[in-house]
Amino acid sequence: MLKITALTKKFGDLKAVDNVSIDIPDGQMIGIIGRSGAGKSTLLRTINRLGDATSGKILFGEGEDAIDVNALKGRALREWRAHCAMIFQQFNLVPRLDVITNVLMGRINYSSTVKTMLKMFSPEERAFAIRALDRLDISAQALQRADTLSGGQQQRVAIARALVQEPRLLLADEPISSLDPRNASIVMDALLKINREDGITVLCNLHTLDTAKAYCERIIGMKHGAFVFDGPPSDLKLDMLRDIYGVGEDDDDEEFSTAITSTSIEVVSDDGAEQKSDGEAASG
Repeated sequence: MLKITALTKKFGDLKAVDNVSIDIPDGQMIGIIGRSGAGKSTLLRTINRLGDATSGKILFGEGEDAIDVNALKGRALREWRAHCAMIFQQFNLVPRLDVITNVLMGRINYSSTVKTMLKMFSPEERAFAIRALDRLDISAQALQRADTLSGGQQQRVAIARALVQEPRLLLADEPISSLDPRNASIVMDALLKINREDGITVLCNLHTLDTAKAYCERIIGMKHGAFVFDGPPSDLKLDMLRDIYGVGEDDDDEEFSTAITSTSIEVVSDDGAEQKSDGEAASG
C-alpha cells in the first residue's frame, strides 16, 4: 500500500504538487494524465525522493511496518530508491556502455559504487540481467552499445534495468512520449505484463488519454498540481476531461479529441485478441 497524505512540493511560490492525498493498494496499474506542467513528473520524483516534499506524508507498507518515505536517509533512502524504480522519458542509459552493463547499473544499490563502476558483477547478477532482457525480448542485443539501439529498444533496456532493482513500485514518467506508435505499444504491453505477472504497482504518467484508458485500471487527473479526478476510465466524462486539459466549452470537440489522443495503439487482451484503442472516451 502506498499512502500519500496532504503532499505538497513547492518551487519558490509555485506549488508544483498541491496538497494531494491518495491510497494505492498493491498491484494496481494507474495512469496519471494532465497537461504539461500539471505536476505529474514532480509527483513521481517526490515519491521516489529524487526531490524532497515541502510538506505532507508518503507511507509505503501496512501498519507498524509502513515506511515513512520522507524521513529516510543514507542507506535506507538508497534501499527505497531501489525498491521504487524509475523509468524516464529519455531512457537515462549510458550510451557508450553495452546493454547488459546498463541493465546491471540497476544493481548499484545492492553493491558498492566502486564494484559497480568497475563492472565487477557476479555471474548470478549477469544471469539475472539476461533474464530481465529476455522478458522484454531484447536479450539478443545484450552486448551492443546502448547508443546503437532504437528508441523503443532503449526504453525496454531501461525497463529491464528497473526490473533488476527488484522493485515493489514502478514509476514511469512519460515512458512512450518520444516513441512511435508501434514501439509505444510494445513498451506499454511490457509494463502491463510486469504489473499482471509480478504484481508490481505501476504509476505511469501519460500524455495521451487513449493509452491511459487502454492500459490502466485507474486514472488520476492532475491540474495545477492538484488531483481533480480519481477513478476508473469509464467514469471519465467529457466535462471532466475539459477541466483536466483546460479546454473551454466553445472549443471544437474533434480538435479536443485529437489533442488528447495522439495515437491508436493495439492492446493484447487476456484472451489473446488484439483490441484497438482510438480515444473514444472524449465523446463522453
